[in-house]
Amino acid sequence: MSNHYDLIAIGGGSGGLSVAQRAAAHGARAAVVEKAALGGTCVNVGCVPKKIMWYGATVAGALRDAADYGFSVEQHGFDWAKLVRQRDGYIHGIHAWYHTYLADNKVDEIQGTARFIDEHTLEVDGERYTADHIAISPGGQPLVPDTPGAELGITSDGFFALTEQPQEVAVIGSGYIAVELAGLLNALGSRVTLVLRKHQLLKEFEPMLRETLMEEMQESGVNIITNTSVTAIEKQDDGKLRLNCQGGLSCSGLDSVIWAIGRVPSTQELNLSAAGVQMDSRGFVPTDEWQNTNVAGIYAIGDVTGRAALTPVAIAAGRRLADRLFGGMPEARLEYENIPTVVFSHPPIGSIGVSEDEAREQHGDAVKIYQTRFTPMYHAFTHHKHITAMKLVCVGAEEKVIGCHIIGLGADEMLQGFAVAISMGATKADFDRTIAIHPTSAEELVTMR
Repeated sequence: MSNHYDLIAIGGGSGGLSVAQRAAAHGARAAVVEKAALGGTCVNVGCVPKKIMWYGATVAGALRDAADYGFSVEQHGFDWAKLVRQRDGYIHGIHAWYHTYLADNKVDEIQGTARFIDEHTLEVDGERYTADHIAISPGGQPLVPDTPGAELGITSDGFFALTEQPQEVAVIGSGYIAVELAGLLNALGSRVTLVLRKHQLLKEFEPMLRETLMEEMQESGVNIITNTSVTAIEKQDDGKLRLNCQGGLSCSGLDSVIWAIGRVPSTQELNLSAAGVQMDSRGFVPTDEWQNTNVAGIYAIGDVTGRAALTPVAIAAGRRLADRLFGGMPEARLEYENIPTVVFSHPPIGSIGVSEDEAREQHGDAVKIYQTRFTPMYHAFTHHKHITAMKLVCVGAEEKVIGCHIIGLGADEMLQGFAVAISMGATKADFDRTIAIHPTSAEELVTMR
């Protein structure tokens, strides 16, 4: 069989799989090159296993609250290894489905590491393949700093390889991966220290969200250390770890240290220079609004582009690219505005649009804010409580809603519907005209004054 394709996607993650499948659906001959397991970061060491662990942590919270609802519950410990086995079995099923999915959609699987020979030729473990169009979508990998003893720690990838629960753990980082891991470990009973290089977490998010989350995490027992940097990790005589920080601060007796300080693109092995594809100083591949790189016929999708590193974004970008190239839709492209996102923290966060600060920078006095803060009904009489807080950012005489920010029980599920409304240009009056569903936390978004 010929080794020439209409399209080859480098990377069997969300972006690569989506662009190849949609291209094949339009009649193109398509292939996906993947050197590891199909599904990419999301399925293997990201969204999916993380959400399963988050669900486990949520069950732990429900057990804690059960007595307040009249249940007499005896807890006989938590079997971390069993949860991990269940999680990995679920992911194994997804892997099996992907192979069938590609075969059913007439997309060829090419197993191995891809590297460019020229702008239309790839070499995969000694075999050469050519394509009219090549989509670069290799994803990224966790960043490990050049710190003495850094190798004694693990990354978010290593977290998913843990077969035993760390009882004492330090998480280094301030982004969504750091707060998610710190929150679920704490909820499952680990003693957690979260180390921030600056004074805040989730710096890209609406301040109300990050400030409320920090309060809630500290209230739940997470030890948060701010304004410090890690200077070294050392192994103690008893095999435990010691984390040394600036100013003489240290944390000892740690079972695990988790680096969650960011991710870098997996472009090192691609030999992009052979095709003339430009990268920025961090190794990301810039694109225009149509996913085009600087080389005609070569595109980049997903995390490797350095923007909106979210699974649904990669999927949408891949599908629209294939629609444009093979589906007779020359205007198809992903618009990167108003992308909803959720942080599976404890409590969870849902956010779409601009923050209040960003809105005031752009629109000045034309901005009007509606916000509320309350104890959700679920926690009305539980001993352990999480606050819910909401903010709507509106602009202009019509009070168009350009930002919606929620933290609290159910925020992860309630945002999707409101994201549809905001993407359609809803105003505060549109929200007000919507009949509230009572009693829910979500009703506050259509009754705020």
